[in-house]
Parts: sequence; structure tokens; C-alpha cells
Amino acid sequence: MRKFNLIIVDDHSMFREGLQGMLETEEEFNVVFGVKNGNEILKYLEINSEKDIDLIISDISMPEITGIELTKLVKDKFPKIKVLIVSMHTNAEMIEELIQYNVDGYLSKSATKRELIEALNSILSGKKFFSRTIKDVYFKKKQEEEKNKIQLTKREIDVITLIAKEHTTQEIADQLFLSKHTIESYRKTLISKLGVRNLAGLTRYAIKMKYIE
Repeated sequence: MRKFNLIIVDDHSMFREGLQGMLETEEEFNVVFGVKNGNEILKYLEINSEKDIDLIISDISMPEITGIELTKLVKDKFPKIKVLIVSMHTNAEMIEELIQYNVDGYLSKSATKRELIEALNSILSGKKFFSRTIKDVYFKKKQEEEKNKIQLTKREIDVITLIAKEHTTQEIADQLFLSKHTIESYRKTLISKLGVRNLAGLTRYAIKMKYIE
């Protein structure tokens, strides 16, 4: 039976050692070592082959380098290594940032041993795993964002898209068969509606909303 090699990083020694002791009772896992900050892991991976490590279990709040920064660095430099966050933080912004960095899973520190083992097995089989608590926090944020999202009319989207493509007011007016005065009115309305200061702000919004690539 193949053993999976794990590293645990957490600056709280009691939690780190407890987690290590728990996992060492499971036949399929081999805890290579436990460390208190992510820089020690990065140094280890620079010297050793990433093939030697299957998964890193990391906290978020740690000295020198956070679990979020560690996830980004590991995924950039050693993409084959899986990362599971186990943290007391259930902050939606942190969750979203970790998802952007391709984290493989996220558990609350209040999770049971059974859930931890389920998460590890799921991630090591190539799937993502987020605990119910983490999913609830994340989807609640998404629902609130959707609820608060500014709704633009089709014509406003047409105007802001052409602005972002650097067309002049007259060119936009000609393309949309509107007067120059009407386009200027749309521009002022968009700036006010979106809470930006100028055309650059409108362009950034258009890019964010993928009106242009």
C-alpha cells in the first residue's frame, strides 16, 4: 500500500503535534515533518524533489509568511503538490483568494478527524474538498455580491464597452446612431452609477466585467 507524504505547517505547536500524532495512526499517511512557518517548507522543497511530498496542510495566520502566500508560492513553483488549509478563520475574502490561487481544500479547525481524513482522501484522489462551513460562508458572500451588483442597461453596456475600446464620443455616437450629447450624458451617468472618477475607471470596470478581453 502506497503511503502519501504530508507536511504540516502551523505556528501553534500543540495543534501541529496533535494533528501529526492523529495522522500517524493512519496507515496511508506519512507525516514527513511538522514546521512552524512556510519558509521552512519552501527551503525544503527547493532542495528536495517535489515528488517526495504529496500534500501540505497549512494554517493561515503564521509568522513570516501566511498560509495564503504559501499556497500561491507552492502552486506557482510546485504545482503537483496539493494544499489543504486548516484554519480557525472562515473569512469569505480569504476563502476567495485561496480559491484564486488554486487551493485544493479548506477545513475549519473545528472539523472532526473523520472530516479531515475524508478531505485528505478526496484531495489526494484529485478532487477539491471544502467543508460545509467554508462553503456556506463562500456562497453567502457570492449571493450578497450578486444581490448588490449594479445592473446596467444594454445601451449602457454598449457605451461603456466602446469607451473601454478607446472610441471617441463621436465614434460611439455614430456606431450607436445616437447624438454626441446623448453619449456624453450616458458617460456622466455611468461614472456616477459605478462610483468611478473618470474614463479609466469605466475601462477598468468593463475589463472586470469582461465586456472586453
